[in-house]
This record gives sequence, structure tokens and C-alpha cells, in this order.
Amino acid sequence: MTDHRGANGQHPNGTAPGSGNTYSINLDNFSKRLKAMYSHWNEHNAELWGSSCVFAVATPPPSEDLRYLKSSALDIWLLGYEFPETIIVFTKKQIHFLCSQKKASLLEVVKKSAKEAVGADVVMHVKAKSDDGVALMDAIFKSINVQCKGSENDSPIFGCIAREAPEGKLLETWAEQLKSSGFQLTDVTNGLSDLFAVKDKEEVMNVKKAAYLSYNVMNNIVIPKLESVIDEEKKITHAALMDETEKAIVNPQLAKVKLKPENVDICYPPIFQSGGEFDLRPSAASNDENLYYDSASVILCAVGTRYNSYCSNLARTILIDATPLQNKAYGVLLKAHEAAIGALKPGRKFSAAYQAAFSIVEKEAPDWIPNLTKSAGTGIGLEFRESGLNLNGKNDRLVKAGMVFNVSLGFQNLQCESKKPKSSNFSLLLADTVIVGEQNTEVVTGKCSKAVKDVAYSFNEDEEEEMTVRAETNGLEPFMSKTVLRSDNHETSKEELRRQHQAELARQKNEETARRLAGGPGNGDNRSAAKASTDLIAYKNVNDLPPPRDFMIQVDQKNEAVLLPIYGSMVPFHVATIRTVSSQQDTNRNCFIRIIFNVPGTPFSPHDSNSLKNQGALYLKEVSFRSKDPRHISEVVQQIKTLRRHVVARESEKAERATLVTQEKLQLAGNRFKPIRLSDLWIRPVFGGRGRKIPGTLEAHANGFRYSTTRADERVDILQTLGGAKRSAYDPDEIEEEQRERDRKNKINMDFQSFVNRVNDLWGQPQFNGLDLEFDQPLRELGFHGVPYKASAFIVPTSSCLVELVENPFLVVTLSEIEIVNLERVGLGQKNFDMTIVFKDFKKDVLRIDSIPSTALDGIKEWLDTTDIKYYESRLNLNWRQILKTITDDPQSFIENGGWEFLNLEASDPESEDEEESDQGYDPSDVEPESESEDDDSDSASLVESEDEEEEESEEYSEEEKGKTWEELEREASNADREKGNESDSEEDRKRRKMKAFGKSRAPPSSSIPKRSKLR
Repeated sequence: MTDHRGANGQHPNGTAPGSGNTYSINLDNFSKRLKAMYSHWNEHNAELWGSSCVFAVATPPPSEDLRYLKSSALDIWLLGYEFPETIIVFTKKQIHFLCSQKKASLLEVVKKSAKEAVGADVVMHVKAKSDDGVALMDAIFKSINVQCKGSENDSPIFGCIAREAPEGKLLETWAEQLKSSGFQLTDVTNGLSDLFAVKDKEEVMNVKKAAYLSYNVMNNIVIPKLESVIDEEKKITHAALMDETEKAIVNPQLAKVKLKPENVDICYPPIFQSGGEFDLRPSAASNDENLYYDSASVILCAVGTRYNSYCSNLARTILIDATPLQNKAYGVLLKAHEAAIGALKPGRKFSAAYQAAFSIVEKEAPDWIPNLTKSAGTGIGLEFRESGLNLNGKNDRLVKAGMVFNVSLGFQNLQCESKKPKSSNFSLLLADTVIVGEQNTEVVTGKCSKAVKDVAYSFNEDEEEEMTVRAETNGLEPFMSKTVLRSDNHETSKEELRRQHQAELARQKNEETARRLAGGPGNGDNRSAAKASTDLIAYKNVNDLPPPRDFMIQVDQKNEAVLLPIYGSMVPFHVATIRTVSSQQDTNRNCFIRIIFNVPGTPFSPHDSNSLKNQGALYLKEVSFRSKDPRHISEVVQQIKTLRRHVVARESEKAERATLVTQEKLQLAGNRFKPIRLSDLWIRPVFGGRGRKIPGTLEAHANGFRYSTTRADERVDILQTLGGAKRSAYDPDEIEEEQRERDRKNKINMDFQSFVNRVNDLWGQPQFNGLDLEFDQPLRELGFHGVPYKASAFIVPTSSCLVELVENPFLVVTLSEIEIVNLERVGLGQKNFDMTIVFKDFKKDVLRIDSIPSTALDGIKEWLDTTDIKYYESRLNLNWRQILKTITDDPQSFIENGGWEFLNLEASDPESEDEEESDQGYDPSDVEPESESEDDDSDSASLVESEDEEEEESEEYSEEEKGKTWEELEREASNADREKGNESDSEEDRKRRKMKAFGKSRAPPSSSIPKRSKLR
């Protein structure tokens, strides 16, 4: 530290009169901190200050070496500047300054503040250039003897910083005079360390600004530079990287940081290490060797910055095509580092941090304990390593709120099998600056990620050997992802890194789901309430019942009821209580009608308000009637279905309307600002009416957008939230030359980009801060084809959504609402697969996107992994309604059984793969007869299901499948088949009809496809 760092002081409120000096002292800070120091000195004198009645701090001359001294730290902490070749002596009643005339004139302003704060008089001892200062020192000693005459000791106890050797002529003379003075000397280093340990708000802010610079240098300078060098296979030395990083620190604008260069500095020269030679100490140096980034190599980067002399530290490890051993070691170190940070809480011992980290290593990798660093870091502030604040296993000091730590942990000299000598030896290091608060601990350098997915790089995937496995089924050549294979040297592939990240996501997702389900199965959004049917009342009293007609089944269309003859009375049932209705005719020409009701406790039965009100009631599950009149039975069945379809459609519309939000009125720009316009725009879906569609104009107003055409009735206002807009081009009548077409498209793109930029600038104004809007740009390179509804479409992810905005109906899925994603029908021999999106609201139906080409599988898995969405894979389509109902009915069992891990096929025993294919959530072909009918499938969720499934039913299939619900008819059919001698064909036909009824493509039987080879 040198004299130029005096510029790091705060803005002045006290100056030396008439001196004309630009240096000034913050008197408020001086008074507050001087009072704190004297209070600490008096309170902890015996245990930390050596029972001293006086202590001195002697600051040496400036040095070009980067060093940290307690004397310099006290100068900066108390006065805001470092005062080289200055001796300050503190007694109970006086403060003596021995310094040059220039420094004395600057220090004159503290006299009044010192008197008011602690009642001490400030005495200046000005030393001339030719004076050795002995006479001034004797005057100080005499004053001390006079003040300490009444003390219990014969000679006063004089405190000093014992570890700082005297430098320069003045300090050497001071040391000699002090030794010969007869005082009892004691060390006050521990007292000063404890005094500096707890930072005030201003100090904490300085640390945060230093940390802000650190992680921006790492994110904007170091990481991009390393990526560029490795990707382009350049050669660069560690020393060159150090120089480039140091330039960015001392000139923060290079790192996109708006801090004044005169307020910042380095803590130490940035450290870059690779190639098997590692030193985890901050005193390590970046050598002149080239950066080594071959496979299985490790790069250590450490950046330390200062703001107003307050330090922060940040260190990261970069893994290049890491081996499984390196990945495991990094995972253990990351857990240990997080455990150490988590243990830093007020009231706990310093040793708890190291013990927490040690326990993780001892549990997961006991063989690496000798390689673990001997401490988890130190206190940090004005000094890079504050003495007495070491986070080792023996320090019993207590953590206090306001303390700041450099939590640094690493593995030194681990060994891995490699043919390359520079890759066989590696070390790992992680360091973060941590501020201990009253309630929580803040990692102020945490914005530089240390997650495996962000520090592990794979640059040689193109060199991996491709292996293919041919399936003999149907003569198809299966699609296999290249990233699931390993290269010969067992280097970790992208798929392995994804698996590790997905395993961590699975743990987090199960914990999150458990917390959300802890409130009971009713947790969800307000839309779930809309799915519960209202009070079902067909007739208010008995007098409203229609007169009976020969005690036959009647359908009352007006009151939406079905009247059934039971024990001589007509009993009404609201049509919404009916789950399915079917008819069948036997060989004796007797016609049967079977009605199954929605009752609590059965699959797919909605928990409506009536069942919750009458939980102790008995429910009628089903009734059957026999009739000799098949025409009447057929009419009744048709009437019930028609009435029920009508009620379902009405309730569905009512539920949809319940989710609508009342839109406020658009506030036009008016005179406040000129609306920003984008012309020649078309909207989807187009306005109804005759004539061709007319292009319109999109305008940005105060609280939203307005799209309008030249027709007065074609206008749409969009408020508060912004959906995607797509610019459409005008189609010329003639084909123009290629260059002109490119120019036209470029102009359209530029117009749209200009509109976006102008609106973004408008939103940046203070009066629009409350809108919190931004444009979300689709990432077309991540897009894929699929069938979300009825037609194939190109689906594109954005930063926060998954959208399809071309085909109607449009698709917009918010990523934050997704619980998990299950990729179904994934396996050898499959050209396509399906994606099932499960939402956090389990009352909401899953979203299926069918027929996605298998070539898009890797891209989708990579996108899901980078957006921290947990995904699973299965070979079959699952019955998600049954699965979600099971979860909501008994969330505790779901949590205890591992949560979503029942979907993890890799976690299962290989021998049980055949059993896995018959997952309990999947609806096999030999389920209960009633669940086979189309009505069951369409009504499985609730009363407000859409009527699409109802409309798609096949009457022929319905009649055929309804017959299978009768055990007697099954037996008769089997007997008839045996008599004809074609039982096997009949069974195959039935199975084929059932497969068709489910409407879902399934994988071939497991016996016909070889299991996926497990490649190592």
C-alpha cells in the first residue's frame, strides 16, 4: 500500500484550513469509529489488547510491493487514508501524531471530533525533514508516564503490532527508543483484528462493490476469453491472461462496470493455472507456460479486487472434457463449499464452517481428505487475510453479523488415470466472498455461477466415435443420440453432464413438490375451482317432478334430469351425475341399459362441492335395467348422451369465462408522447367477415398496444402483458430478383427491430416502470416440429415460454408453470416421440405434443436441461389423469415413494424392464371393461371437459366395446369363437380394436426389440 491510495477515502466533510490540499477526512466516520475503538479497547482490554494502557501504530514508508499491514488498515479504517511514516499513539486521554508538516495540517481537523467522541486531546508532533524525531519521541514517552503514574504496574504496559518489523529510519528509531523506554511491551494485533472483523454499513457496501467488480471481470472478461482461446485453439500464456485481467480490474469499463478507476485496485495479481502444476495459495503466481486445455484438463482462475481498499475474492475451476473422477471431485467440492457457507451464521463457531465441509468430504470421498485444504478461508476486509479469523477446524471464535469471509476450499494434487502427464495431476478450487447478516448469509460473488453445467465444457464432441446399434424389428435403423455415447478414453459426454444436472434437478423438484403438496391436494390455482360442478339440483321439490309414464326411464330435457323407476317410484338424477351410459342386447332379445354414476373414491371421479359437503353419505354407483323394447332403450341412451354433451359444453364455457380477467381501458398516448407505430402488420387470427384481410397498424400507448385496420370495427387493444407479434411480408405479384427480395426482408426486419427498440426505450422511462414489460424473442434455432393439437406446427422456445403462434389454436406455455416434462415413446426403432408437459397445478390437464421427430430429441433435452426443467423418458405413453389423481389423492405416499423418480427408468433394475413397461399409470389393454369405453375416457377429468373427445367417438366402436363390459357376454362371445374355431383371430381382433380405441401409438412388444445397449 502506498500514499496514492489516500484517494480511496470517502467524500469530505472536514478539510485542513488554508492548506489547499485535496485530501480530506470524513469526520463523521472518524468520530463513530474512534468511539467504537475506545469502547472495544476498554471492554476487551484484558483478553485482546494485552491489558495495555497505551498503544501505538507505526505506518512504514510507501512500498511498490503489494502487502497488507495492520497499521495501514487502521489508518484507512479510522482516517480514510493511509499515512506513511506516521506514528499514532493512543492513550486514555490523549492521541499523539508524530508526522510531517503536511500530514499534520491535514490531521488538524480531527482535534474537535476526538474531544467530543472520546474526550481525548489530539497532540501534534511535527518532524522536520532533517530531524531524527528522538526529542519528539521522548516528549510522547514523558506524557505517557505522567498519565499512567497511578496505575497498578510500576511501568506502563505499552501495546504495539508485534508482527510488523520497523521499516525506514523513523520507525527504526521509534523501535529502538521504545525498547529502551522501560515500558512493558504487549501485542495488540488480536484487538485490532477483532475491531475490524465486524463491518458497518459503509464497509459492507465497499465490499459489495468490490465483489460486483470481481464477478463482472470473471463473467465478462475471463470466461469469454477462455472460451474463445479454447474454441479457436489459440496459444496464450498464463501470464498474458493475468495481464489482460488486471487491465480490466483497474479499468472497470472494460468489464462493463461503472466504477471510478481511482477507487479500484487488485488484491493480488490474477491467478491462472493449468497443465498439472497448481498452487492453491493466494500468493501463487501465473507462470509463463501456455494455457493447457486438452481433454481431462483443469483450469483454475482466481480474481481479487478492491474498492476503497476493501477486498473481495472469487475463484472458479473450469473443467475441459472432464473424466468421471473429475466430475465427482468437483461435485463433492461444490457440496462442501456450500456447506461451509451455510455454517456461517451468527452465534456459531468459526470451526463449524470447516467441520461442515470436512463432513461432506468424509462421507462422500474419504480417500480425498488428505488432499482437502486445511482451512475453509479467512476473514476479509481491509486486509485480504484478517489475522485471527481463520476458518479452520480449531478456531472457537464466534461468528457475528457484519463479518465478511473469503470462503475458499479446494482439493490439492488429485490423481486421475490419463496417458497425458499434464492431465494426470489436477487440483480444484472454489472461493466466494460472503457477508454474514442478521437473518441470512449473502454470497456477494454468487452471480458468477459455479454449477457443474456452467463450468464443465465439452469441446471434442465431434471427435467422439459414433456407434450405432441396429434393430432387427421391421428392418428399421434406429435413431440413437450421439451424446449418449462415450469415447474410448472414458471422457464425460454431454449426456453424462446432463444426467448429473438432471439428478440434481430431480432432487430439487421432489423437494419443491413435497413442499407444495404439504398443504393438501387442494393446492393449485383458481382454475381448479372452476372445474368443480356447482350445486346439482334437478327439482326443488317433489311437486316439480313430471308425471310418470308406465314407470319407464324418462329424460327431462328442461330440468336436465333422468328419472329412473326404482321400487315403484320415479327417482330423479341430474345428468351431470352420470358418468357413462351404455346399452346391450342378449341372444334372447332382451335389451339392457347400464348407467354408471360419478361417485367419490373411484378413478376419474371429480371431487365436486356436493361430495365434499356430504362426505358421510352413501352413493349409488350403477344401475341396470332390462327391457323388451330396444327402440325405447336406444332413444333413452341417445337422449342422455345428447343432454350430457350439452351440459358439458355449457359448463366448459362457464369455466372458461371464470378464468377471464376484466381488461382495463387503454390509456391513449394523447399529448404525453407520440405513439410509436409499426405499419403493414397482420394479426392472427384474422378478423371475420367478407373480403380479403387488410393490413393494419400496431401502436404503443401508455399502458398497452392497439392494433387497428382501416375498418372501424377491426380494432384490438392489448394491455399489461405482451404476446408475440410476427411481421408479415407483402407478397408481390411478380417474382423479383433475389437481391431485391433479400433487401425487402432486411428492411422489414429492421423496421420491426426499430419498433422493438423504440418501445423498449419508452418502457425504460420512469412513468412506465410499473408495467414491467419486455419483448421475448423466439429462439428459432431451438425450434422443433410437433402436433400440439390437431395439425403439425413448428414450436419455438423463448427465454420464458414455449410458443407456436402460426397455426390456430395458438400455443403458449409459461416455463415457470411446468412441473416436469416426460418424453414418451423414446426408444430404438422410433422415428417420432411425444412430449408430455405436466403443470405444477395438478388439477390442470397435461399438455401433449405428439409426433416430434427423433432427430430433435437431443436438442430438446439440452434445452430442457439448460432451463432447469426436469425431464424423464419412457418407452410408452402414460395415463396421466390416473397418475395425477393418485398424487392428489395421497400426496404423502407420493412423497415417501420418491416423488417423480418412479418415472426414472435408469434407476430401475435392468431385469425388471419388462415390468416397467406396464407402469401403473399406463392404461393397459386388459383393464376393467368400463374404463375401455369412450365415455369413460372423455369424462375422466371432470364435468367441464371439452367436447372434442365426445365428438370423435365412433358409434361402431362404442357398441362393440360396450358389450365387453358384460361378463356374461364375454363368456358367450368366447364360446361362440371356440365353436367357429377361430378364437385366436378373435382375440387378435379384439386387441387390435382396443389398441385403436386408445388412440395412442405404442411401442412394439418388448420381446421384439433388443434392450438399449448400455455403453461404457
